Amino acid sequence: MAKLGEGDKRWIVEDRPDGTNVHNWHWSETDCLDWSRNFLSNLLGNKTLLSGEGNLFIKTKKLDKLDGEAYVNVRKGKIIPGYELNLVLSYEAEAKDSDGKSVLLTTEGSVEVPYISDENAGEDPEIRITIKDDGPVGKRLKDAFIAKGKPFVFEKIREYVDVMSKGGPAKDDLEVKKVSVKKPVSGSAAAAAAAPPPKAGGSSEKEGKKKEKKKEGFKTITMTEKFSCRAKDLYEILLDENRWKGFTQSNAKIVKEVGGEFSIFDGSVTGKNMELQEGKLIVQQWRFGSWPDGIVSTVRLTFEEPNSGMTVVKLTHTDVPEEDRYGNATVVENTERGWRDLIFHRIRGVFGFGI
Repeated sequence: MAKLGEGDKRWIVEDRPDGTNVHNWHWSETDCLDWSRNFLSNLLGNKTLLSGEGNLFIKTKKLDKLDGEAYVNVRKGKIIPGYELNLVLSYEAEAKDSDGKSVLLTTEGSVEVPYISDENAGEDPEIRITIKDDGPVGKRLKDAFIAKGKPFVFEKIREYVDVMSKGGPAKDDLEVKKVSVKKPVSGSAAAAAAAPPPKAGGSSEKEGKKKEKKKEGFKTITMTEKFSCRAKDLYEILLDENRWKGFTQSNAKIVKEVGGEFSIFDGSVTGKNMELQEGKLIVQQWRFGSWPDGIVSTVRLTFEEPNSGMTVVKLTHTDVPEEDRYGNATVVENTERGWRDLIFHRIRGVFGFGI
């Protein structure tokens, strides 16, 4: 037993003398906000969108603002990006007459993307486009920016999302930190290395197949939450599109019957009702737009009233993929956080069901 204050070294993770995080095994985090500003400035700033087509000229100016947070976590060599950003980009626009000689209007405008998030990595975010001159020519220039500039902005944001999913500024650092650790080879190990490979159908091949079967790439989320209400009331809220719109502040469409389809969070999540028991059970298929094609998860919500006026909801969300179609490994974490913060907590706050 170690002496008081010393600790048992077998249980202490010490920094290596050379400062190396071997194989990136330990948790490391890189702040990416400044890097994101520079990266998106280079992608979006000072770019010509129209140079005379229809006698219109539009050019982006600079990235006026990029606020929020952006980081990359690395654990056991796995990249976990996270970001919630608000972006503002300015642009200049000019319209000439039909001869292309006289200038009809020179003005400026701005583009705001209020929420770029790893949670919505597979979707185009909300975008707001404004122009200072709201006359007929200004409207024509604004429409031209929507036609040309909006797809351009979305394309560059997708490039940012893709780079972040691969490590962002931490990518080069990850390569540098990969260390080849050589261990002395014992006599038995040398003999094993020199031994002929196992024959086809041998035990090692079978073991390899077993390991492959275990690596499924899906997780199950379980959660138990308490509400100060009747089970029937909570059941109704979760199947009512108007109340979904209210507590999520987003569009929702729900067909309240077995086999009925639904779309929530502005279409980010779609699915179907598989089993419904009023005040007792909801079973649904859920699919997020950012997931790889063909992947559908199952949500099971059970409602119990152990005491009058108190409801216990038990959530089991199975077949949640570990990664989305872009390689982001935050799907399970974001889905769990969404249930807790965007659904259960908001229901308590909006409808007064807190305990």
